[in-house]
Amino acid sequence: MSVIYKLDPRIKILLVLFLTALVFYVDKLSASVCLLLSFLAFLIVQKIPFRGKRSLFILSMLAVFIILTQMLFGPGENYIIKPLFPSKFPLLGGMGSLKWDGLAAGLVVIFRLVALMLLLPILTATTGHERIAAGLCALGFNYRIAVIITTAFNLIPLFEENARVIMDAQKLRGMRSFEGKSFPAKLKAYPTLVVPLMLGAMRKAQAASVAMDSRAFGVYKTRTWTDKPVMKAGDFISAVICVIFAVVILLVNFWF
Repeated sequence: MSVIYKLDPRIKILLVLFLTALVFYVDKLSASVCLLLSFLAFLIVQKIPFRGKRSLFILSMLAVFIILTQMLFGPGENYIIKPLFPSKFPLLGGMGSLKWDGLAAGLVVIFRLVALMLLLPILTATTGHERIAAGLCALGFNYRIAVIITTAFNLIPLFEENARVIMDAQKLRGMRSFEGKSFPAKLKAYPTLVVPLMLGAMRKAQAASVAMDSRAFGVYKTRTWTDKPVMKAGDFISAVICVIFAVVILLVNFWF
């Protein structure tokens, strides 16, 4: 088991929030690339599973949209094409332009977005929801709020598993809308997936509510934990390394 799995949940929560703020603060292309590559290398070295591979198509479409929007409407004076429409073009002749500055700004937005996607598994994939709840309570959160937050994290893999079960059931009934079809065909087939998925989620939420009420959840102001977080030397060392990393990224952001 790698070091990140053994860290105190409080440290991991604080470090993820700190690095999230760093991602939002970075606004230069060089620094955003360094952040993205650093997070990716960290996931690989620490052998942290990443479940966002299925979102690559949606992310690529979003990247194209953001980059085109920045190139068309963003500020800048370094033009790739100006005007975008020839003067002889009706109504729009001589209007529009594509800018190199917009391309750089769009890439920064995409790299920051992917960096955030890589950052979240550092917490959720290496820490059980019970330890996350214990860490939040140790940081001063009410345990009801901590349970709500961790339940939301726990629902993501549950939705993924239920979606796979529904799609397998549809395949057994001869439905092949999600295999080898065009994107519009898949889009039309999504209601057959979303409706049973949402109904199943509502049933499970109702069952969970009944189970919590039957156990008198929320009656006591505090609660005990079987695995109480304890700070160790490795936690402080990790915090120092994270701060040094942030300083290096800020230097890259301001100097390059």
